[in-house]
Amino acid sequence: MLTPDQIAFYRENGYILVEDAIDGAMLDRLRALTYGLIDRSRSVSDSDDVFDLDEGHSAESPKLTRIKNPVQRDPAFLEVLRTEKVRGVLEDLIGPSVRLQTSKLNTKAPGGGAAVEWHQDWAFYPHTNDDMLAIGLMLEDVDEANGPLMVLPGSHKGPVLSHFSGGVFCGAVDPADPLFDHDRVVTLTGKAGSMTLHHVRTLHGSAPNLSDRARLICFYELSAADAWPLAGGASAYVGMTQAQVWEQTNQRLVFGEQTARPRLKDVPVLLPLPPAPDSSSIFKIQKSGRATSAFAPTTREPAAAG
Repeated sequence: MLTPDQIAFYRENGYILVEDAIDGAMLDRLRALTYGLIDRSRSVSDSDDVFDLDEGHSAESPKLTRIKNPVQRDPAFLEVLRTEKVRGVLEDLIGPSVRLQTSKLNTKAPGGGAAVEWHQDWAFYPHTNDDMLAIGLMLEDVDEANGPLMVLPGSHKGPVLSHFSGGVFCGAVDPADPLFDHDRVVTLTGKAGSMTLHHVRTLHGSAPNLSDRARLICFYELSAADAWPLAGGASAYVGMTQAQVWEQTNQRLVFGEQTARPRLKDVPVLLPLPPAPDSSSIFKIQKSGRATSAFAPTTREPAAAG
């Protein structure tokens, strides 16, 4: 589904934007489901296993940072990964057998929806190889004003930067890290129905949503089926029997066949341990781990450049 030039661009830069990834009917369905879930959150006053609430959330004005695991809320969120165009892109980039690690619908409410500090997904969940990526499916138009995803091109080929603060995994890099080249940051905007894909080691983040419009992006973290999580990482299988591990692994298969032979690759690994006091979401990890913000008023401008 991708051209040779698009594939080469992804390999070189660690990200790509694909326009019109899904058709209008699927987009309308996912958007309606999303707004239905946001409306349901009016009855919730504390974050739970479905909703991660943002500051200022109320029944009158629901504000969420995230709807957790939307694929568990409605099968349509999983179906989209098996549509012809999305599946074709995944096959082009990570192969014929693909497994879903997790999904999350980052809603970024209007008027200050929370930032996601700069990080590399790999720091959270190292595997036996790094044929892994994240899809960001835009359910509403995304522009400069409503907190778009930003990436550092080529960072997937470099080191994994420190995601620690005070000896604890904080899920974010220090914006003052000399290896963080702010001047090369690229902002990814697009129309609803478009999707971004970024490599698991690509450095990325997003500023607060300061517009009067929601920024709805459904993120899917996916891997080649022969990439197996390392113990100690966020996606490791723990507390399960061998039979349960095998069942769980196969349940997460999006398409293709699951293999019991992990492919080993020489990749940089530092486990995210010891964990932050609250590891229930990236927002809680970054806050409780006391990550240094790149989006405070004094640092927002250079972080958003590009």
